[in-house]
Amino acid sequence: MAKGKKQHNNDNLMAQNKKARHDYSISETYEAGIVLTGTEIKSIRARRINLKDGFVQIRNDQAYMMNVHISEYAEGNQFNHDPLRNRKLLLHKKQIRKLAQITQDKGVTIVPLKVYLKNGFAKVLIGVATGKHEYDKRETIKRRDQKRQIERVMKHY
Repeated sequence: MAKGKKQHNNDNLMAQNKKARHDYSISETYEAGIVLTGTEIKSIRARRINLKDGFVQIRNDQAYMMNVHISEYAEGNQFNHDPLRNRKLLLHKKQIRKLAQITQDKGVTIVPLKVYLKNGFAKVLIGVATGKHEYDKRETIKRRDQKRQIERVMKHY
C-alpha cells in the first residue's frame, strides 16, 4: 500500500456489486464522489442502496450513475428523493475523457463496484468492465474452487 493512501475498511462499506465481478472482467477502477441529496445520504448510511443493475454513462463531459436504487428515507416526508434518479459522479476531466474514450469500444461498459464512506463522504468505486462469456465464468469459478482447496490443504501443514 502506498504511503498516505488509506484503504477503506469493511465497516465503511455500504454496498457491493458482487454480480459485476462475476459477469464482467474488470480492467481498471476509479474512485468517484457522488452528488447526493440530504435524504439519499441518510439512506446510504442505513445501507439501503442496490448497485446490481447500475452502470455509468458519460454525457456532455459529465459522468452519471444510472439505474442505482437508493431507497427512500423513512423519515424523509415531502423532501424524499426519486429512488432511481441519475446521480452525477465527481471525477477529474481527464478521467472522464479517458472513460469516454474507453467506452467507445464495443462490449466495454463502466459499472459501480462498491459504495463506501470515506471521511464522511459517499464514494463509489467504478470499474471498466468487459463482458465475460459463459465459459469464462466457469473458468473463474473453477480457479476459485481450486484456490480454496489449496488453502484448505496448506492450512493443515
